[in-house]
Amino acid sequence: MPDPIDPQLIEFPNISLSGTVDQNMYVYFKGRLGQLPQSGTCTIELSTLGGDPEVARMMGEDVRFHSDLHPERRIVFIGKAAVYSAGATFMSFFAVPNRFLARGTRLMIHERLINKTVHLEGPLSTCLAPLRAAINEIEASISIQNEGFANLVLGSSITLEELQGKVSENWYLEAQEAKALGLVADII
Repeated sequence: MPDPIDPQLIEFPNISLSGTVDQNMYVYFKGRLGQLPQSGTCTIELSTLGGDPEVARMMGEDVRFHSDLHPERRIVFIGKAAVYSAGATFMSFFAVPNRFLARGTRLMIHERLINKTVHLEGPLSTCLAPLRAAINEIEASISIQNEGFANLVLGSSITLEELQGKVSENWYLEAQEAKALGLVADII
């Protein structure tokens, strides 16, 4: 059973984020993160339809860094309404006992997306470099994606392989299902 959360922290989260995960959200988040108390439980509430996964990773790394810097502080994630795509990436940086969802919240987890055109023109030997560069980009992105997926399922009843089998077609799950699978500590 997860440690309980003070209802007032749910009513008035320390950081409340909504909208697209982007540079604007990051700037706001970073400013608020620096104002958190250095001890006790702090809450970060998020509702998003997605956004930039690298911004989500930066936010997650900031939470990890601040948690390491102040171990007497517990930073808790509260997903509200929709935690899609980059929101799930951000959530993966929190240990399961620090992940909560509001009733009725939906998660959506999917593979990273790419939209790229590789233009080949010229001598055949010069055409290999842009192809290799595109392959390297895809392979690196898959590796980063799988690190996040591994963090997301750590401590849950779903395996990385099971998750990878679901995400190619956008995996939507309701809060109760996420709790049953152990992806979150509780529904609030």
